[in-house]
Amino acid sequence: MNAHEDHEDHPGTLPVQRMRPGDHAFYRYESGTHGRDVMSAFVWAGLARGEKVLVFGPPRLTSGQVWSAFEDAPGPLLATAHRSGGLALSSMRRLIEPQREFTADRQWERIVEETRAARDEGFTGLRAYIDMGWVADLGADLDTMMDREQRAGHLFTDGFYSEICAYDESRFPEPVLRAMRHAHPRDLLARLGQLTCLRTGGTLHAVGEADASTRAEFLRALRLICDAPGRGRLTLDLRRLEFLSVRCARDAVRLLDTAGAGRTVRIRCSQRHATLLDRLGARTADIEVSG
Repeated sequence: MNAHEDHEDHPGTLPVQRMRPGDHAFYRYESGTHGRDVMSAFVWAGLARGEKVLVFGPPRLTSGQVWSAFEDAPGPLLATAHRSGGLALSSMRRLIEPQREFTADRQWERIVEETRAARDEGFTGLRAYIDMGWVADLGADLDTMMDREQRAGHLFTDGFYSEICAYDESRFPEPVLRAMRHAHPRDLLARLGQLTCLRTGGTLHAVGEADASTRAEFLRALRLICDAPGRGRLTLDLRRLEFLSVRCARDAVRLLDTAGAGRTVRIRCSQRHATLLDRLGARTADIEVSG
């Protein structure tokens, strides 16, 4: 799967670390990986924010196997949260009890109950990682699942609840995966450490992590926008970068000096990245701090 092609027409593409309270995200993972690194990062970030976390792992895995996916997460935070109830491993089957047949209304009712309970318990938010393997496990039809995904927006309106819907790409038809990606406001990169560069008009969006392992792709994208024909302003948007190395930041600064005649280049980024770019010699007038 070519990450650039897969994400190029979704405006909400971002790495899992950039998810915020109230986000509803689609996540597609390769069969056999169980989405371990993205799941772990999502869980750890939620606990670090003081949120309660629910994990509905792949139904074919035991709770012990799901728990083993968190073994590489840093520090004692997960173990402490698991003991205290801040991290709960569950299943869709258990969530909708005593009903045995899945309905969107029953699931929404239970999520609202869990959200209310998390508020009452003093958590700063509630987040859920839901592996969509529950569809086959409960014998639900795809139309029911797709309808739920397309009409779930009311769960996220107050910014307290966030959710990842994780799809094993071997278990769903490609048209369903494409439809579900576009039904979600957020579309997660497949792996930690990945970089995807998306171009819309005169703007290049760098998404993920720009470091030694992804520098070649970052450079190709910089050259692509720098060498674009025509005149006017170009924008390098770094707001969805989770990490920007010094070397890649220096490459971006050089971009400002190599644009063709009649071109101006603006870098749109966070304050953290703006500070780094400034120290590497970028002109303050060329940087727009946003997000």
